[in-house]
This record gives sequence, structure tokens and C-alpha cells, in this order.
Amino acid sequence: MTKSGKRWMPSFNLSSWALRNQALVLYSIILLGLIGIWSFRGLGQAEDPPFTFKVMVVHTVWPGATAAEVAEKITETIEKKLQEIPDLDFLRSYSRPGESQVFFVVKDSIAPGRVPDVWYQVRKKVGDIRSRLPTDVRGPFFNDEFGDTFGNIYALSGEGFNDDDLREYAERIKLELLRVANVAKVELIGQQDPKIYVEASNTKFATLGVTFAELKQTLAAQNAIAPGGSFETATDRIYLRTSGALDSVEAIRNLSIRGNTGRLFRLGDIAEVRRGFVDPPQPRMRFNGVDSIGIAVSMRSGGDIIALGRDLEAATRRIAMTLPVGLDLHKVSDQPAAVARSVNEFVRTLAEAVLIVLLVSFFSLGLRSGIIVSITIPLVLAMTFALMNHFDIGLHKISLGALVLGLGLLVDDAIIAVEMMAVKMEQGFDRVSAAAYAYTSTAFPMLTGTLVTAAGFLPIATARSGTGEYTRAIFEVVTIALLLSWIAAVVFIPYLGYKLLPDPHAQQSDQPRGRIASRIHALRKRLPAWLGGIRERTNPDAHDPYATPFYRRFRALVSACVAHRYLVIVSTVVVFALSIFGFGFVQQQFFPHSTRPELLVDLKLSEGSSLNATLDQVKKLEAWLAKRPELENHVSYVGSGSPRFYLPLDQQLPQASFAELVLLTTGIDARETLRHDLLDLFTRDFPELRARVIRLENGPPVGYPLQYRVSGADMATVRSLARQLAEVVRANPATRNVNLDWEEPSKVIRLVIDQDRARVLGVSSQDVATFLQSSLNGAPIATYRERDQMIEVLLRGVDEERARMSLLKSLSVPTASGNSIPLGHIASLEYGFEEGIIWRRDRLPTVTVRADIDGDLQPATVHGQLASAIDSARAALPLGYRLDVGGSVEDSGKGQQSVNAGFPLFVVVVLSILMLQLRSFQRVLLVALTAPLGLIGVVLFLLVFQVPFGFVAMLGTIAMFGMIMRNSVILVDQIEHDIEHGHSPWDAIVDATVRRFRPIVLTAAAAILAMVPLSRSAFFGPMAVAIMGGLTVATALTLLFLPALYAAWFKVRPANPGLAR
Repeated sequence: MTKSGKRWMPSFNLSSWALRNQALVLYSIILLGLIGIWSFRGLGQAEDPPFTFKVMVVHTVWPGATAAEVAEKITETIEKKLQEIPDLDFLRSYSRPGESQVFFVVKDSIAPGRVPDVWYQVRKKVGDIRSRLPTDVRGPFFNDEFGDTFGNIYALSGEGFNDDDLREYAERIKLELLRVANVAKVELIGQQDPKIYVEASNTKFATLGVTFAELKQTLAAQNAIAPGGSFETATDRIYLRTSGALDSVEAIRNLSIRGNTGRLFRLGDIAEVRRGFVDPPQPRMRFNGVDSIGIAVSMRSGGDIIALGRDLEAATRRIAMTLPVGLDLHKVSDQPAAVARSVNEFVRTLAEAVLIVLLVSFFSLGLRSGIIVSITIPLVLAMTFALMNHFDIGLHKISLGALVLGLGLLVDDAIIAVEMMAVKMEQGFDRVSAAAYAYTSTAFPMLTGTLVTAAGFLPIATARSGTGEYTRAIFEVVTIALLLSWIAAVVFIPYLGYKLLPDPHAQQSDQPRGRIASRIHALRKRLPAWLGGIRERTNPDAHDPYATPFYRRFRALVSACVAHRYLVIVSTVVVFALSIFGFGFVQQQFFPHSTRPELLVDLKLSEGSSLNATLDQVKKLEAWLAKRPELENHVSYVGSGSPRFYLPLDQQLPQASFAELVLLTTGIDARETLRHDLLDLFTRDFPELRARVIRLENGPPVGYPLQYRVSGADMATVRSLARQLAEVVRANPATRNVNLDWEEPSKVIRLVIDQDRARVLGVSSQDVATFLQSSLNGAPIATYRERDQMIEVLLRGVDEERARMSLLKSLSVPTASGNSIPLGHIASLEYGFEEGIIWRRDRLPTVTVRADIDGDLQPATVHGQLASAIDSARAALPLGYRLDVGGSVEDSGKGQQSVNAGFPLFVVVVLSILMLQLRSFQRVLLVALTAPLGLIGVVLFLLVFQVPFGFVAMLGTIAMFGMIMRNSVILVDQIEHDIEHGHSPWDAIVDATVRRFRPIVLTAAAAILAMVPLSRSAFFGPMAVAIMGGLTVATALTLLFLPALYAAWFKVRPANPGLAR
């Protein structure tokens, strides 16, 4: 090393190359900045990252079958075949009367790109056994589109408009919206299929001799489309067309029907013919208590939700102007607005973090050095945006949070490089030599530290699970930013330093020029030198920046720690052990709740309840909601769950006894007030149903936070064991709304047919079932064609016959001779119960005990309180029965296991990087031992600030290990560097620690303070708090514990000039 006037240049040096090619470097800075701005404008924006739902539903309909028959003949057959697919994680299914639903769940470890191939195998396997299913089943049908998110939902309603009118206008609106850029799909929700009903008294038809078969045959013949032939002439082909097809309800009324007596009757004279809608009704949608048709819009993959929102806003305004008076189009769900709020929040957080980092840079490095760092930040961000655009990483809550997290790290290399260059210039180096020395002494330790820090996020990248896929952008964005920051530090910082750093040996005025400069000068005079204060030089020829009083005191402290090394080491180990013990008092969490203002209200009546009964309860709740000032609007989905308007939504499948309401409140405080009042309301005024009031979730959907599954061969035993377990869960005061997913039976009337008498009369069981179906629910007798619709014509009994069960025995059943007999002559009625639903998991009947949590406790904490009782219940199970934990505890465990699976790779990569830099097993182990010490600060901060340790906080803690080792590498490398240049080991340890104090503290301060704005985030807050605590304590231990450990490890003594190498 030389003083000023002598050049210090290595054989090849990137920083020197940059200074020799300044025009090229400046051009690169400008070009990369422009590319970054252009890339940022092209980044897709969404609320959540892309996420693959690894579930397919196989739906089969078998009309007339009981739940037990469906389970045995359909569900079991399909499940047995699907178990042959090796990528299966588990099967879950339910069987209802006439309906089978099988959920095929793929292993979490399957790559998203392989999922379509698995769906092909499911379709192929089910197709192979289609012939083994009952011949009269409909399906199986497949649904694998669970990932479609309908971010914009509109409600079309109007007083005086029936469902036909609403449907017609909704179809027109759908057509218009499909023309909007970035729209992928538009679906209509809550529409009721039109029907034409022929309602006649069973007694009247029997008296007149009109049979179901005769009526169906007459309508089919009248309405058939049959070729009438054509004339072939010399020049043309002329077709013949016959008239008479049913083209109106009046045409059906005027149809002539011949009874078995030979008389002709006009259908309208013996039956009421009217147009209506499907009965029982299909799932409905209601907006603010009014029946509506929903119009749900989804965005194409990779689109910009903000731009889509603007386009849809313009399109809906244009459409609203064309609607007739009284017909209104309301906005129900507005994901673009939610994304805009989220993006603005993170941009504000990013801006605050940038400001904090700049303040740290200005006040610690000085004005010009701070300007260099401030130029580096947008430059690195611009390059990061360019690569994000290249790798198709959009802007969403994960990538935006990762940008804020990466901001505190990407300035580390810049601070180290500019600080080293400035120090060397103070020691007499010229600008070129200072830049070259900074590269040689810090570039590769910085690269090692950068790679180690990036490797800290490696378990996120390798996590083969849904949670890993959801959070993978953290690794991608942070790694990109870190690698680019190193390039900026060795290429762009030397150029900027050459242009902007002041010459400390030039003659300068004692007083700064300008008002702002004077204020900054005055402020820096009050600060200590290590924090950017102005050093008062008594000797102009002295160039030692580490001879200030502060550094002398710090040198004494480090010397004391090295001298009393074993006390320092033992004390640190004791505190570390206490932190491990204290970690047991930190609440565990999967993902925090979302900060969106919506509330979900799930209403569940007893199994077998009708949709009309569910609608009555919804109307009762809507009347209460209409008086609440906290609501902007509310929408009800009766008979089904809400469409997926939010990616992590736990979507509910259609069922008549279920309804879901989405309540849009005016803010978070209003949401919590309304939630509290709703919980009291349901306890007091809705005893006949089970209700949940749910905040929106973050992360993959979970459902009930506490779930325990009891499985076994016998359904009665499984249900009994589950009820016992429910009492155990209910005894915990933190649980609320404890229930079983499969409990109450359904009512049933069994017709016991006298088969001997029925055969004598020529009546079969099928004849009786078909007759009852046509009398009560309606049987199709024809199809009425209206434009593009095929409307069924149904024959059924009059209202009185369909409503009064007492008339059932008196219904006249047609016989083979053409006469009719009362149903009571050939059958008796038995009233009873049967299984309304049968849940299975992996082909075993399974009852799930579910519970919500009351208060601020986390599911893992409540599960820990129940663990001993659950283990006792598991031990007491009969042979062949199982008790498994589900809910957020299970999903959190799966996510953690997937991250833990990548931990060995993280260790191997980190050790390999350290070995390449340090080239010593002992020094590598020395650096690695400092990483876990950050847990002291993590536990301390989590306990002090009462923050739960969730999945995201776990990722941050693992990444923090890399950040800690980064500083340790730089310090150990500096010690080795000093020893190689002739310093005694004792002096090398103390001097290196003193010299590295400033860059280590500044980089840690930048990372820690950049986390302060992020700590307010509901999603990233626990991660930010964990990193802040861990880095704060680990930085102190790096400067005090690591020197002591190094001295103890290598047995360094003050009087010993050598070191046992």
C-alpha cells in the first residue's frame, strides 16, 4: 500500500476498469435506469401472487339414490380407482342423496407445471371405470378451475324486472365486458333457469283418463323437428317445412290431448300451463337485500389489475347509460381498488424505507457519500424491475414486501464500498487507487456476504408446497436485488465516488456555503464521528480516522472482551439458552388475517334444510344489516358460497342449507365493531343455525383454524368418538363454535310397496317413483325452444298436492290397464331418518371436529393447550381408528416441513461459499456459529412487542442467518488480511473489529431501520420485527462475541506474536 502519488493497482480490477471506461459506465447507468422505468410500467399488478390450487372435483349425479347407496356404488368405485395415481396426496369426498363429490388433492411437492398432467390422469382413470357405475348416473363431471379469481363482481337488479329480463340484460353486459382488454372470463351468478310448468290435479287426470305417457308422447310428436323432404329442380333445391312446433306458452295450452276414453281435451282446460323458473330454486344472489344476477369478471394471467379496473370502470359507465330506467348495475367487489390500496401502502412503505436509508447514509457517511448511495438505490431498483419483468414476476403483496425487505440489504454493499473508498482517500490514496483498493479488499468478501445473504432465502425457493409457492417471490426478488447491488457496488460506486467524493486534502473553507449546507454542517458537528460527525483535526498531517475518543473507547471494550473471552462466550451461551427457553412463550401462527375491510358470514342450517328455509334466515339477517352504519354494501349468496373474489378465499361448494354473505365495511375499525356485534347477534337471535363471522385470510385457504379428524370403518363409532372429542375441545375457554361437519340425519318418508299386489295391478317400483317425481317435483315431457335456450316443459301436481303430505296416500297411480288406484292401496308410509351426508377421507368415513378461536390466541397455542387431551383421546381409540390434526396447525406444519427440507441445501451452499472465501474449516465453523445467535434478538423482540411467530417470520429468521454471517465473513476476512500483512493476532483482532465497526453498524442500521415501515404491515410485520430484533443483537455480538470467540478458538495471547495456523 502506498500514500498519495503512488498508484496501487492489481492485475485486473472491475472498479479500475470502470474508471478507465467512464463514458461506458455513465451510458450504462442512464440506459439501465430507462429500462427499469419502462419495465416497471409493464409489470403486472395483482393482490396476491399466482397460486396453483391442486384440487380437482369429480361430481356425479344419481337421481333417487340415498347417500349410503351413492357412497357404496359411486364414491367408493371412483375413489378406489383414483388411489392408483401416484401423485395423490389424499382423497376427500361427500355423498348426498343423489350426488357424489370426490376431491382429488395432489401432493404439495408436485411442481405446478405438472398439475395439468395429473388432471389428465384423473379424467383417464375415471373414464376407465365409467362402465362400472350405475347406468342411469349423470357424469362424472370434472372441475379443476378453482384458481379463477373474479376480482370484479357486479350485481344487476331492478324493481319490476323478473329473472328473464335480468338474464337477458346480463347476457348483453357479459358480451360487452368480454371485449374489454385483459378480461379472461365472465360468468353469471344466481340466474334461475326458466321452465314451463303444466300443473294438473292428479285426480282430474285420473278421471279423464289422461296418462303421463300419452301426454309426453303427444307433446314430443307435436314439437319434433323432422325433415319434410325437398324438391330438386333444374336450378334449385327447395325444402319443405312443416308448422306446428311449440313456439309459445299459448301454443302449449291449445294442444289437444286424447284420453284413454277417446275424447279430446284442450290441455289448457284440464291443466294450468304457465311459465316460471326452476323449483326448488337454484343458488341465488342478493345485493343489499334485493334479488340480483351477479356478473363476475376474471383477469387473464399476467394482466394488470389496476389497468383492468380502469377499463372496466369506463365500460360499466357506458353500459349503465344504455340500461332502461329502474335497472341498475352495482359494483359488489372491486379488487383493483383493493390492489391499488395495497400497492399504494407498500409504495409508501418503500418510500419511507428509502428515506430512512438515505438519512442513515447522509448522516453517517456525509453529504456527498450519501448522495452516492441515494443514486445507487433507484438504480438498483430499476435493474431489479427489469429482471422482474424478464422473469415474469409481477407486483403483488409478496414481491412488494420483498422489495422493501431487499432495500435494507441492497445498500449494504454500496455503504461498504463508498465508506472504504472515502477512508482510503483520507489516508492519502488518490481516487483511482482508493477505488482499486476498495475492490481488492472488499469486493470478494462483499460477494461472499451477498451470496450468503441470498442463500438465507434459499429454503423459500426450494419449498415444495403451496405455502412455498405463495411466498417464493421473496427469494426471487431479494436475490435479484442483492446480486445487482454487488454489481453496482464494484462498477457504479467507483465511478460515482470518483465524480462526487471530495478530496480531503484539498484546501476548503471552514464555513460551508449556502443555508442548507450550513445547517447540515452544524448538525454533523454535534454527531459522533462514527455516525458521520465532522472530525476536528488538531494535526493536519494526521490521517487516522480511528483515533477519535469514541473509537478509543470502543477499542478498549473490544480488548476487554478478548481478554475476558471465556466470560463473554459463557454469558452469550447462557443468554442463547434462555432465548431458546423463551421461544416457548412466543405464540405460533400460520398466516395473519388480511387487512381488507370485508367480513364473511357463513350460515349453515341443519342438513336437509331447503333453500327457502335458508333464504328466510338470510332475509332476517339482511334486515338487521340494513340498519348498520358500518356497511358500504352487503351481498348474499344463498345456496352456495361466494365466487373467488380474493385468491386465498376458502370457497364453499353449492348446498341448499348453506349461505354466505360478504359484508363490505368502511374500514378496519368498523369491521371489528361489526364482527363483535354479529357474534353477539348469532348467539342471541339465531339459535336454529350455525354461523361464522370470518376475516379474510392471507396465504393458502385453511377454513376452520382448529380441526381434528376422526376416521374409521364404522360410521356410528366414528360419530360417537367425534362427539366425545368435541366435548374435549369445547371445554377449552378459547374455543368457540365447536361443531361436527357431519352430525344430524335428514328426514325421509319410505314407501313400503306391497310387491305382490303391485305386480297383480301391473305397477312396478319404478312406475311408482316416476309417478311421484312427476306429481311432486315435475317430470320433463317436452322441450320448448326459445332462441338459444332449450326450456324444459314439466308436468307436476297442483300446489296443494305438492305441499300436503297428508294427501300422499290418496294420489292416483296409473296401472297397466289404464285405470288408476290410490297409492295407499299398494304402499304404506314409514317416517324416519337417514344419513343426509357421508364424509370420507381416503375411503374411510371421517367426521371432523371444527372450532373457531375466541380472543387473541393463535391456533397453535390453543392446540398446544389441547395437546395432552388430544393425545389421550388418540390413545383410547379402538384398533383401526385414527385421530389426525387438521386446520392451520396441519397446513403450517406442511409448510414448515417443506422449508425445513431445503435447509440442508441452504447449509451446504452457505458452507461452500464460506469455504471458497475463507479456505479454512475452522474459520468457516467460526462464522457459522454466529448465525443462530440472532435468535436471542428474535425472541426478545417478539415477546416485547407481542408479535406471533408465523410462517413469514420463520422465513425471515432463516434469511436473517445469512445476513448475520455476511458481517461475520467481512470481519473474519479483515482479521485474516491484517495477520497476513504482519499484524500480531491480538492487534489484528482488535484493529479489524475497530475498522469494520463503522460499515457493520451502518449496514445493519440500514437493514434494521428499513424494516421499521414494514413492521406496520399485517403480512410482513412479524418478519420485520424478527429481523430487526435478530440483527440488532447479532450486530452487537458480531463486534463483541466474535472477536472473543476467535481469540479463544485460536488461543490468542497479547504477548504471543504468532498464531497457530
